[in-house]
Order: sequence, then structure tokens, then C-alpha cells
Amino acid sequence: MKIAIVCYPTFGGSGVVATELGLELANRGHEVHFITYRQPVRLALLNPNIFYHEVNVPEYPLFHYQPYELALSSKLVDMVKLYKIELLHVHYAIPHAFAGYMAKQMLKEQGIDLPMVTTLHGTDITLVGNHPFYKTAVSFSINNSDYVTSVSEDLKKSTYELFETQKEIAVIPNFIESKENLKEDKCRRNLFANPDERIVTHVSNFRKVKRIQDIVKIFYGIQKEIPAKLMMIGDGPEKEDAERLARDLGIFDKIIFFGNSNEVDSILLYSDLFLLPSETESFGLAALEAMACSVPVISSNAGGLPEVNVQGKTGYLSDIGDVDEMVKNSISILKDDETLHAFKSNALKHSKEFSVDKIVPMYEAIYLKALQENK
Repeated sequence: MKIAIVCYPTFGGSGVVATELGLELANRGHEVHFITYRQPVRLALLNPNIFYHEVNVPEYPLFHYQPYELALSSKLVDMVKLYKIELLHVHYAIPHAFAGYMAKQMLKEQGIDLPMVTTLHGTDITLVGNHPFYKTAVSFSINNSDYVTSVSEDLKKSTYELFETQKEIAVIPNFIESKENLKEDKCRRNLFANPDERIVTHVSNFRKVKRIQDIVKIFYGIQKEIPAKLMMIGDGPEKEDAERLARDLGIFDKIIFFGNSNEVDSILLYSDLFLLPSETESFGLAALEAMACSVPVISSNAGGLPEVNVQGKTGYLSDIGDVDEMVKNSISILKDDETLHAFKSNALKHSKEFSVDKIVPMYEAIYLKALQENK
């Protein structure tokens, strides 16, 4: 198959999933064309089946905001015709599915039928998409997609509750590549923590929804009982307040703020616990990535997280904002080596339920249906 993928080329979960999906499809012999405004952060172009086409948006003084959707839809039309692309897979209902629909209509006038699969990731539904300014466009984009998928049952339910659509939505969870070939660098671990200290980690874009200050508070409770260090990976608007809180609590010297990093796996491999107390997560890809590195998870019981983190097995789930319970559960996992080892083993085992080999064929099946129905 010749497949075009449209996504955000950022560190965020949807961009990572779309990129990893494209890379795996290319490994399976499909021709994959990424079409976006910047090369995705995890995209390797060494595979002969991978192509990247940049969407350029000209700067015109006439426009207060440059028309990205217009440039994207035009680029899609050009690339479909040039490379004889058979199918379009867009990640995010807006603006990508909306631009995809416009491209489909332009191509139809030229006798080309292009089926479109839309994957909903969360923010496009629960946050941005639910805004009154965009709600009509999101409903339209969903209803005019040939196939729609969501990354969790919870997100599927939210879509039906928030939007006027009867469109069938297939749940295809996010997936993870095996990390078992990666080995912990014990020497490097010693650079960040003493042998008797546990390492607690968090990875995100440091937005308000991630409840970054709760992470600092949870760690504050942990380190009062168990020697520990906190690794904070990522950047965003809540980082400065988190740093200020850490100073106020007198634990700033026990926390490392890495900023955005391409070495997340390396840090996770020598971590003992992962914190994700978010207000909502459409799926919880960061938690799954931690589990694939044998790291148990303390998370909120929100959104799609209960579909990833198994209570009492791979970690614990608590009500949003219940810092005291999260501290208690963290300590119960970290208190002795035997308990920690059991949770680490369970986390790794459960992560294999979301392996590439199990999930990617589900997308391939959707693609084949769309192509067959389009003949």
C-alpha cells in the first residue's frame, strides 16, 4: 500500500505514535509518506519506504493567521497525484481531518478517490475540539472520514458524548516497541543517584493537565520515607512553578529537570517508579513506555489510564489530586527490593499486550477495508 500520514511533528503522544506507526508500516513493506510542516522528531529517513514532504505556508501580510489547512490540503493533492498514494491516514480531527476532507474533494473532481482514516488522540476531542468555535468542524470531519479510530475506549465514549456522530469508531490502542534489547547503564545511573536511592521519573509536556505540582508533592512525601531522586523530563508552562515549589519544599537538590530529551528510554531503564497524576489522559502512552522499561506506574484513575495501568499489578490508580494516597502507594512499591521487583516484572509483562506485532495489523486491516470499499 502507498499511505500518506499527516500528524503533528512534536514530542507529544500523537506525533510519536503516528511516526512509529509509519516506521513500522515501512518495515512491513508499505510505502509511507509523511506530510507535515516539519520533520517528526522520531522520524528516521534511512528506510527506502519512508518519504517526508514539508508543507510550506507562505507569509502574507494580508493574513493575521497563516492558512495552514489550505497549504496542507493543497500539498496532499499534489503528493497523492505525484506518488499515486492510495490512502490517507490523519492523526487529529482538526485541522488534519478537515484538510484531508478538502483534499479528497479536490481529488474527486479529478477522478481520484482517496479513502481517509482519522485517528482521534484526545486533545482534538476533549479539549480543543470541544470548544464551541471548533465543535461543528470536528463533527463534520469525523462524519466525513471513511474510517475513524480512537486510542482508548474512554476516548470513544467521550467522542459519542460530546459530538453529533453515529460514525462507527474502532478502538486501536497505542503500541510500544520492545525495550528488552536495551540494557540499563549502571555506571550512568550512579551519576544521578546513590546506590541506596530509588529513582522516580516523570515525562510530559508540563501542561496544566499533567498536574506537575502534584508530582513534586508526591516525591516530597516519598523522599521523607525512602532515599530517592526525581527525574523530570520535558518542558512546558508548568515547569517554572514546579521548580519554585521544589525550592520552597527544600528538595530542589533532589530533582533533576532535564527539559526535552531524546534519551527518555535510557533514563527510564534505571528508574524505579513512574508518576502520572494527570487530570485526564486519552490513553497514557508515557505510562506504557515506562512499563515497557519495567517501571511500575502511580497514576490517576482518569481517562484511558485504567486501560493501561492495572491496579495492584503494574502500579496503582488514585483519584485525581489524591496526593496522600499516591505517596502511600509509591512507598508500598518502593519499600523493599522484592516488592519492587514483582511490580517491575508485572509492568514489563503487561506492556507486551500493546506490542507492535499485535497493534499494527489492526491498522492494516482498517486500511484494507477502506481500499476495498473504495474500489
